[in-house]
Amino acid sequence: MDPMMTLVVGGATLLVALILGFALFGGDEVTANSKRRLAEVGRGDGPVPSKPTGRSTARINDQQSSIKALDVIVRKLIPKPAELRSRLEKTGLKISIAEYALITVFVMALTFVGLYMFYDIGMVISIPTSLFAGIFFPHFVIGFLGKRRINKFMNIFPEAIELLVRSIRAGLPISEAIVSVGNDAAEPVGEEFRGVADKMKVGKTIEEALWDVARRIDPPDFKFLIIAISIQRETGGNLAETLAGLADTLRKRRQIKLKVKAMSSEARASAWIIGSLPFIMFGLLWLVNEDYINDLINDPRGIYLIGAGLTSISLGVAVMAKMVRFEI
Repeated sequence: MDPMMTLVVGGATLLVALILGFALFGGDEVTANSKRRLAEVGRGDGPVPSKPTGRSTARINDQQSSIKALDVIVRKLIPKPAELRSRLEKTGLKISIAEYALITVFVMALTFVGLYMFYDIGMVISIPTSLFAGIFFPHFVIGFLGKRRINKFMNIFPEAIELLVRSIRAGLPISEAIVSVGNDAAEPVGEEFRGVADKMKVGKTIEEALWDVARRIDPPDFKFLIIAISIQRETGGNLAETLAGLADTLRKRRQIKLKVKAMSSEARASAWIIGSLPFIMFGLLWLVNEDYINDLINDPRGIYLIGAGLTSISLGVAVMAKMVRFEI
């Protein structure tokens, strides 16, 4: 096969895969606007700052590996280390940026060795495929672990707020109520609230400690708690009643999300089936009759057909993914 044609197909495959990954796992405008509005409310004029200063944040969150030279290299090469550090913190695992970079390089090297040495695939295909695997798979795994932890947090978050409400109604101050939630709530809610209690012990305010947690817990539901506590501390009022109403609202929002998920399950299943079926059939045909598939790969007309098919599949899956993604 012509090397130039192979390079074109490899680049097109990488581009289509990146577009498909962004369509399936990327954010949307509604979520970004919600985060921006909540951040603006949280930074409202008041005696207590909504976030710690940049210097203290850098000291707290700058996790380093045991290889100092590797940390220096990674800091110079990664364009947005703060965003990557935030993604790693969402998983609840102690993974530094340097360790994540090592994992990425290892996946790239393992993929290249498997394709080039064991399957005798040319470097023009092996190199872009290895780069894609090293970038996509660690990113996907970290995103999956972070999303799973956040979902687990939000599933038991209303119960944690009710525990906070009962503690306040029993006469405990909000700081002691947070300690009670950290000791009694299930993980990962208990872990996060214990971290809030520890930070308050070293002099941080409740809002500052909660905003540190909000960097790892993205959904607006958690930020509602911070805003409610901030407003109550500035203007007064019955905090227990406010938090009880918040817990009820969060439960209703979750019920609506589950209903939307159930109603869109057919479309999501169709997207997975339609998107994966061509690749499954391609693999089966390759195993049954390799010469038949080689005619498609070696013929320039087959290369164009493969490119057109990948483009059509990616566009179809991207459209269906957008159709079933709702923001409540």
